[in-house]
Amino acid sequence: MEYVSEERLYACYQEHPNVQIDSRKVTSGDLFFGLAGTQVHGNEYAAKALTLGAAYVVVDDLRVLPDGDDRYLLVEDTLEALQRLATHHRRRLRMPVLAITGSNGKTTTKELVRDVMARQYSVHATRGNFNNHIGLPLTILATPPGTEMMILEMGANHQGEIAELCLIGQPTHGLVTNVGEAHLEGFGGFEGVIAGKGELFDYLATRRGVAFVNRDEKHLSRMADGVGRIIYFEESAHPNPEVAPLEIKVTRTAPVVTIAFLNGAGELLTAVTHLGGRHNLQNIKAAIAVGKYFKVPSGGIVAALEAYRATNHRSQVMERAGVNFYFDAYNANPSSVRAALMGFAADRTPPESAVVLGEMLELGERSAEAHRRIALLAGQLAKTVVLVGEGHRQAARELEYLWFADTEELAGWFWQQDWTGRTVFVKGSRGNKLEGLLERAPVRQEGR
Repeated sequence: MEYVSEERLYACYQEHPNVQIDSRKVTSGDLFFGLAGTQVHGNEYAAKALTLGAAYVVVDDLRVLPDGDDRYLLVEDTLEALQRLATHHRRRLRMPVLAITGSNGKTTTKELVRDVMARQYSVHATRGNFNNHIGLPLTILATPPGTEMMILEMGANHQGEIAELCLIGQPTHGLVTNVGEAHLEGFGGFEGVIAGKGELFDYLATRRGVAFVNRDEKHLSRMADGVGRIIYFEESAHPNPEVAPLEIKVTRTAPVVTIAFLNGAGELLTAVTHLGGRHNLQNIKAAIAVGKYFKVPSGGIVAALEAYRATNHRSQVMERAGVNFYFDAYNANPSSVRAALMGFAADRTPPESAVVLGEMLELGERSAEAHRRIALLAGQLAKTVVLVGEGHRQAARELEYLWFADTEELAGWFWQQDWTGRTVFVKGSRGNKLEGLLERAPVRQEGR
């Protein structure tokens, strides 16, 4: 059987534009790609996908092909075929495509920018953190008709990955949130992180793209030096409409960020958000800069910022069983934990707060020292410090902090304590599954 041509595959996609890679989610008329997983290969589920109603299945293994069934589309490699299909489709889309990457804050920035831009345009953006070599093509292929702008989040844990994603997504505009100590092991150190995240700016430089650069973040101006068109933004106590960089006034960062910027008439508009801390300030500033550049009405920018609520365990303020939490446990690295801790502590005195830190993953040989520095900082900002995970074991022993091997052990201890009048800060890498602490919260009885 011959390999299907790119034109034939695209014609099938145009007729059946709902792409699935999970056979359990297949519905009538879908286009199913059998991708290789860590345990099984999606080719093995091609027949099941057809029984569930898939119009076509894309496979790369001759052994699963039955004779005479033209619903099977054979390719050399299903992942490469998915990516090429996405790129082919991207070339046909005539709209701005904004790529967002960085060590911290990618998803929150993407969501803020999406909400701001949606006040004026029909926007399609990465769902959740579908930001890798599989999620990004799926995002492009899911672009609804009539979309006026696409926002692609790009994640990476090694050099070269952002460059590859740019070739697939072909962004016209780009934004790097910051450069910090994330995925140090994969990038080969901090300079490797700078080079890896800077691949977005490198791509824009060769394609006459536009870069949004936050002058208040280290390294970004240098990284974007080769880009022909740069939109700068920065903080200022007295925003001036005649200054080229967009100037943004910051009133406070805790307990929530309050920020102001000039509208077209030179009037200062204020937005009171539901996000706290300087790390979220940078995300908010980026959303304002993008909105202003694309001429979203200033009132719409304010409304979008004030309406936004964090979800999915990112910078969430919540209550469980009478305990108030600042919960930010989707991801963690030394830079993001330090920024979040400082933001949390800015409006609280040590006796009123407690800090629970899960270990930070993918730090390589710097792991022990990075955990020690973060634990020391936590001890300076809070009366009670609790550490979770193997990465924190050595620091806990040295500093005489409470330590638990995992979230299950933590929860068993935590809910036996009295947290009356205290707010608990929780942050750690996704692998800690710290949401289990909330799931183990006891049910409060009425009248008690």
